[in-house]
Amino acid sequence: MSGRAAEEKSGTMTGANEFKLTQGPEDSISAVKFSPTSAQFLLVSSWDCTVRLYDVSANSMRMKYQHLAPVLDCAFYDPTHAWSGGLDNQLKTHDLNTDQDTIVGTHDAPIRCVEYCPEVNVMVTGSWDMSGYVLSSIEGRVAVEYLDPSLEVQKKKYAFKCHRLKENGIEQVYPVNAISFHSVHNTFATGGSDGFVNIWDPFNKKRLCQFHRYPTSIASLAFSTDGSLLAIASSYMQEQGDISHPADAVYIRQVTDAETKPK
Repeated sequence: MSGRAAEEKSGTMTGANEFKLTQGPEDSISAVKFSPTSAQFLLVSSWDCTVRLYDVSANSMRMKYQHLAPVLDCAFYDPTHAWSGGLDNQLKTHDLNTDQDTIVGTHDAPIRCVEYCPEVNVMVTGSWDMSGYVLSSIEGRVAVEYLDPSLEVQKKKYAFKCHRLKENGIEQVYPVNAISFHSVHNTFATGGSDGFVNIWDPFNKKRLCQFHRYPTSIASLAFSTDGSLLAIASSYMQEQGDISHPADAVYIRQVTDAETKPK
């Protein structure tokens, strides 16, 4: 049996341009992050108290390391070091070559965001061309904002509704949980609790495409550094409490210019 046929039989293949990572986390997924230099490696943090490093091209887990409590976020410090933090209040760095970790610091509260920006040495949530940023909300809205305070630039900012579905004639509003920018085209993807991923063109104020519906909420998104892949964390986020839900999974999707380039 060929490798592709075996993947299709096991359920890891979901389409010609998409597959599911094997050896996925055993609890809710909090973050997915690609290496800053390669589309081959992906970090995944989880409420199962682990951070996992995947070789995406081989669809295999290279290593995982532990925290004392659920991990809420992770990031690459450089191609060979990961950062992570969570409910154990510890910020860790892990050497991906030697599989050794170091506690960088201990905080008085859980660490919810880990994002290293070497250009300015600050934490950022998402921006493009150092000129603007995008905010999402639990009310199914996304706002495009600009940093330049001039009136001319501020007139360009706008907000729009998204991740809303009509069910039984009633509009259901879903939280927008994840945003990721495409490094080449400066478009961005959003993921919501409706299980959908949308790609948006912020310059022409329109949606470029919508992918198929995933099994459950989209908890995190990450474009690879070259913009060729999108990691999609399908993971229930307890929106309806402790109920039965589909298994958590990370999907890797090949994306094209037709899906991500402004028109």
